[in-house]
Amino acid sequence: METILGSTGTGPVVDRDGQPLRALNQLDAGAPHGDEPAGADAGTGGAGRTGWADRRAVRVLGGALLPVVLVAAWHWVTATGIVPPFRLAGPTAVLAAAVDMAERGELYQHVAISVQRVLAGFAVGALLGLVTGAVVGLSRVADILFAPTLGAIRAVPSLAWVPLLILWMQIGEDSKVTLIAIGSFFPVYTTVAGALRHVDHNLVEVGRAYGLRGPSLFTTVQLPAVLPTVVSGLRLAMAQAWLFLVAAELIASSMGLGFVLTDSQNNGRIDRMLLAIVLLAVIGKVTDSLIGLGEKRLLTRWA
Repeated sequence: METILGSTGTGPVVDRDGQPLRALNQLDAGAPHGDEPAGADAGTGGAGRTGWADRRAVRVLGGALLPVVLVAAWHWVTATGIVPPFRLAGPTAVLAAAVDMAERGELYQHVAISVQRVLAGFAVGALLGLVTGAVVGLSRVADILFAPTLGAIRAVPSLAWVPLLILWMQIGEDSKVTLIAIGSFFPVYTTVAGALRHVDHNLVEVGRAYGLRGPSLFTTVQLPAVLPTVVSGLRLAMAQAWLFLVAAELIASSMGLGFVLTDSQNNGRIDRMLLAIVLLAVIGKVTDSLIGLGEKRLLTRWA
């Protein structure tokens, strides 16, 4: 049988001299030419595109640039009198308020109680969201029965739950933790259920071929397949937990950063109000970063 030159069905496409026609050999288009060292492109082009941006120092300095600029602008508008102090306290005044509260022992107590409430509510809400999302995502019957109702409950604003929870659980830790758990539940439930519905069926079939069924199939195949999406849901849930914390502490609390906001508003302490907002932002970012570190460990373990 005569080999037709330029035919893509008989191997690499060659010319009459037996040399590959690179324009027609797509898989060979990236191969090194002649004496060109292999990996030259990978060593230069790839590093030039992403190498500098992946360095830890660059990421840290780049991430700190905008906060530094904002603080500098904040100091400038307050120091020059563009914005009066009774409307916007300067960074030095906020720092002085933090030192004063720390010396009295109040700052640590407010931060500690808020963190405790967030972690407790987040743990309960995230766990329930993971379980419920797995059931709804893996079972069509559960999806039909529960998804519409949970979607409607998800649309209820956080403040709408406060009077009902106070009526049921009184003004105490139970009502606050429950409210935070409600806020943490829905991001995890939504992301897990949505991700499990779109798991590659080939992966599932391979797991079943190895004898995996039920919980073992879920923990071994399906959960690792949706792990990045689950972690994204956990990060959203943590952000929601801090939002719902403030909603709980603004209305019914005598301790916590939300209480500091309300008390400072009633007393006209704009410096303490800004301090509470800054602390919420910093602690929220720290908790988000901790979840990100956990994600890297899990991905390394299940890679």
